[in-house]
Amino acid sequence: MAEVIHEHIEIVPGAGGPKPRILGHRIRVQDVAVWHEKLGMTPDEIVHDHPTITLADVYAALAYYWDHREEIERAITEEHALVEELRRDYSGPLQEKLKRYQRG
Repeated sequence: MAEVIHEHIEIVPGAGGPKPRILGHRIRVQDVAVWHEKLGMTPDEIVHDHPTITLADVYAALAYYWDHREEIERAITEEHALVEELRRDYSGPLQEKLKRYQRG
């Protein structure tokens, strides 16, 4: 089974540590896990939305996810926390204009 997964999943270095992703693509295992487990997408729907990957890629990503669930769930949680922190702390040009407009 591990050999089959290695035909579809690669581990690449990244900020915060190595990231498993679909071989030859930028789609991470955690992306597939979120689409399937959190958003309820079927493997066929994932392939439909991302036609450069195969059903075998999706199933290998899901198998990898279940074999490394705690690690990947932790990465998902950390990423969501970072996004929320950036949203809270970042004020872009539109937000700045709105603040100036509200001040009068």
